[in-house]
Amino acid sequence: MSERPVHEYIKELSEVLVQLSEKVLQNFYDALQAVRVQDVQLAMKVRKVDDEVNVAEVRLEEQCLAFLALQQPVARDLRTMVTIIKINDDLERIGDLAVHIIERMSELGADVMDNYEFDRMGDVAGEMVRKSIRAFVGNDQHLADEVCRSDEQVDSMHRLVFKKVAEAMKKEGSKTEQLLAVLSVSRYIERMADHATRIALEVIYLVTGEIVRHSEDNFEKLVQSLRD
Repeated sequence: MSERPVHEYIKELSEVLVQLSEKVLQNFYDALQAVRVQDVQLAMKVRKVDDEVNVAEVRLEEQCLAFLALQQPVARDLRTMVTIIKINDDLERIGDLAVHIIERMSELGADVMDNYEFDRMGDVAGEMVRKSIRAFVGNDQHLADEVCRSDEQVDSMHRLVFKKVAEAMKKEGSKTEQLLAVLSVSRYIERMADHATRIALEVIYLVTGEIVRHSEDNFEKLVQSLRD
């Protein structure tokens, strides 16, 4: 490993991370589609791909740890490696959310997806993930800030779903299990947006060297400053 420049290894690992993010995102969209059209085969594919993502996540983490042990990077190189490891973990967790979504497939369908605008909510959350990865690749703090601002949009959509479900549950003959499944899927998408925000905060750490995710107060102040 020492025969090659450090920046080449970092570039190589970053490219692996980008490829992993694309695979995770596509699997997430496939999960939503599987629920929409009740496609059992596609749901099975989602589970298979998630297994592949888990293997890739472990492999990438091992490569990063080996790099840290052998190269002992400092300053910006060290921050980059730490960021890759943390983003890798967030991507694996996003991958798990795709599986959670298809687990509620039998209780949902196209009519429910349309009624609660899950496709639109998923598009917003997915774009947040895509932008957060682009921010990492380009060391773009402004794009990372944009991702943080977008989190409130998904939170607002999740609150609207909760309100609609609460109203539906008050009606006689309401389908309780289906409504609970609706809440679960909404929560999964909202959590995906949270992971995108975490990635964006890691990018801010990479660019500025400031760690804001450890303090909830600091995080709230950051988000509020971005809204102002």
